[in-house]
Amino acid sequence: MPTMDDPALLAQRRVATVLEHMRLENAHEFDRCVGVFRHPRYEVVATGEVYDGADGVGGFLDENRDAFADFHFEPVRTVAAGDAVLVEGLFTGTHTGSWRGLPATGRTIRLRMALVFEFEGDALVCERLYFDLGTALRQLGVARDPLSLAGRISTFLNHPFTVGRAFLRALISGC
Repeated sequence: MPTMDDPALLAQRRVATVLEHMRLENAHEFDRCVGVFRHPRYEVVATGEVYDGADGVGGFLDENRDAFADFHFEPVRTVAAGDAVLVEGLFTGTHTGSWRGLPATGRTIRLRMALVFEFEGDALVCERLYFDLGTALRQLGVARDPLSLAGRISTFLNHPFTVGRAFLRALISGC
């Protein structure tokens, strides 16, 4: 009979915890979602923000729901790895409320994300979110693709000295 010392059983319990956490988050049952953690903590790598404790994590989830009332995260791949569970998936939602100070644009977002859920034993202690903020801002219509003509013009107009110095260095070095 397997025990909690059995690595395979521990990995299964961790994956089940993560799947339940994501199910509750998608159902917008944030109190129960936060309750899955021994100590709730979210780290948003793209912005450097850390939400620690039930109030902080709950506030973060509330803000996301207010901004994207129909948000949903669809896991594509879930893998137990050491003291973590790794999840790759797709966040979708319609921007109908203020998000990070940006007024609602009414645009739909489809954002690939990677999540790292950290565990101590079988207790969930942290969710770390990785995503490209530039992609999110482009999809919301407030940023441009830096490789497009409009993006290059915008970059030059917003940063003429930086772009000018880079251009001069390229001319001097012959690149």
